[in-house]
Amino acid sequence: MGSHAGGGGRAGANEYLMRAGFALGGDDGCIADARNHAKAFLDRARADHHLPVTARARDLTQLVVSELVTNARKYAPGPVLLELSITTGRVDIVVRDSDPTVPAARPADPARIGQHGLEIVKAVTEALLIEQEATGKRITARIALSEAPGEPVRA
Repeated sequence: MGSHAGGGGRAGANEYLMRAGFALGGDDGCIADARNHAKAFLDRARADHHLPVTARARDLTQLVVSELVTNARKYAPGPVLLELSITTGRVDIVVRDSDPTVPAARPADPARIGQHGLEIVKAVTEALLIEQEATGKRITARIALSEAPGEPVRA
């Protein structure tokens, strides 16, 4: 795990203050590990950079990490990589896996049991980007540190 601070500890709105990467294990325990990494990362951002990471942002980050890593474990053979990056206003979550298939949210169906993960992620993030790579795919989800999109950040 690594972190990066630029500009003497000060950064513009789009400059990453911290970044960390994690290679996740091959068992289902890696999903809980990923959530724990996300929580620790945000706690460190709050403590080291005095960022006002709200409970909402922390909870949504853990939810999105859990959903994306669960899907990667379910559908992709091979390693899962998690990268977390934070600016003064947002956290970016990147999950890479070895399956090049681009996932798609399914049409709403209240009777369907399960397979709502991507729908949930799309509903709670500011942005969701899915890119095919030579060795699989990269999914990037962006979550605002503020209480709600467009509202000022509160400590």
